[in-house]
Amino acid sequence: MNPWGSVNPAAPACSLADVMSEQLARQLDEENNTFPTLTEPGADLMLSGEVPDTTSDLMLAQILQMQFDREFDDQLRREEKKFNGDSKVSISFENYRMVHPYEDSDSSEDEVDWQDTRHDPYRAEKPQTTPRKGFTGKGKNITTKHDEVNCGRKNTARMDNFAPEVHVGDGLGMDLKLSNQVFNSLKQHCYSEQRRSAKLHEKKEHSTAEQAVDPRTRLLMYKMVNAGVLENINGCISTGKESVVFHADGGSLEEQPVPDEVVLKVFKTTLNEFKNRDRYIKDDYRFNDRFSKLNPRKVIRLWAEKEMHNLARMKKAEIPCPDVVVLKKHILVMSFIGKDHVPAPKIKDAMLGSEDMKNAYYQVLHMMQQLYRECNLVHADLSEYNMLWHEGKVWLIDVSQSVEPTHPHGLEFLFRDCRNISTFFQKKGVSEAMSVYDLFNTVTGLQIPVGAENEAEFMAEIVALEKRNEDHVQKRRKKVFPFASEDSGPPLEPDADD
Repeated sequence: MNPWGSVNPAAPACSLADVMSEQLARQLDEENNTFPTLTEPGADLMLSGEVPDTTSDLMLAQILQMQFDREFDDQLRREEKKFNGDSKVSISFENYRMVHPYEDSDSSEDEVDWQDTRHDPYRAEKPQTTPRKGFTGKGKNITTKHDEVNCGRKNTARMDNFAPEVHVGDGLGMDLKLSNQVFNSLKQHCYSEQRRSAKLHEKKEHSTAEQAVDPRTRLLMYKMVNAGVLENINGCISTGKESVVFHADGGSLEEQPVPDEVVLKVFKTTLNEFKNRDRYIKDDYRFNDRFSKLNPRKVIRLWAEKEMHNLARMKKAEIPCPDVVVLKKHILVMSFIGKDHVPAPKIKDAMLGSEDMKNAYYQVLHMMQQLYRECNLVHADLSEYNMLWHEGKVWLIDVSQSVEPTHPHGLEFLFRDCRNISTFFQKKGVSEAMSVYDLFNTVTGLQIPVGAENEAEFMAEIVALEKRNEDHVQKRRKKVFPFASEDSGPPLEPDADD
């Protein structure tokens, strides 16, 4: 007994004559044809694994090659996904694939969906371009580059170059034609919208607009509230060419008491609306040395500091003006001129009788003399818009542009102030109001001859005085500061909070 089971009988031996017979050749040929090739209908079943075994070396090689191509494509997809990452613009490795997407039936959940765009039936066809010679066809069938149909199709294709935020719609599969006029209008509109959007973004991020502040300024205001300097900020009460004024409820400070009602004067952080600011600072010896080293945004902080120092001089001379509470960069906190959230009216809006108007005129005249003689200042922007009427007195505000009389244009600024004051009170019927020439001489104490009241001659005398004053100041400064340059003066020390 054989423990390994029965043994299959050996195949009968055949002679050489049988091997060379035609019948055996046909039998072997039929056996070989039982294995379909890749081009036959049954090849896909064999590739999918339904045929468990085969003795064809060619079939095994093709199956192995197909498996290798699939693994290569899987690795290619992983490399593509790693290369693109989270980028909005992706690069396709489709042209390097080994297996056509319709032949690759395997899929897994971790693989990205594949799309063969080489034969995308929904892809828009490129417009037919005209040759370099500018026309196609012959005779009556000639078509130039200015053909209306071709130009319309080209314009439609060019819309894909518009900015991403411009929605041009989905016109795939449609024969759309845009005329040159329509296309140019759309192109110009998109360009204008892009520039407008960029300007709005820049204005929002880097400037202080009317009744609004930029993020940096909001942060400074929030810190003041958080530190207890302010209880709350109530809203905007005034806007001007140089600043925005907010009303707030005062808090507390360790060094000094804070009024119950204060104002925040936020200097605009752009020079677009007040481009001649530099003439008030760069020629002021107190700020001259620092002005040349600052960029335009930091000049605004210098502007706020200048008003703070001018108000301090006026307060020392007991001129009615706001009290300075604190300065934080380009935000100046001052006492509120008014009552119960209602600001005091400007003198041009105040309903004053003849006696009150006459009293106001003499107050203004006295304050101009005090500014010039005691404070050594010229307001440089004095008018009915910068004077408030409160509790029977005239209050001066907006002194950030004030300069000293020795400023190269100080007397010219003073003459302009005198003209504004004389014109306003003469229109209000104040008979005691002096002319601009007499008012200038009264304020300064100079005796410039008026003559026939020729303004050109009067201004020439003023310019000559300014020239002499400037030469005198330069000589005096050389004695006091022998190592200082001619265009620099003793700079003010920056505040501790800056």
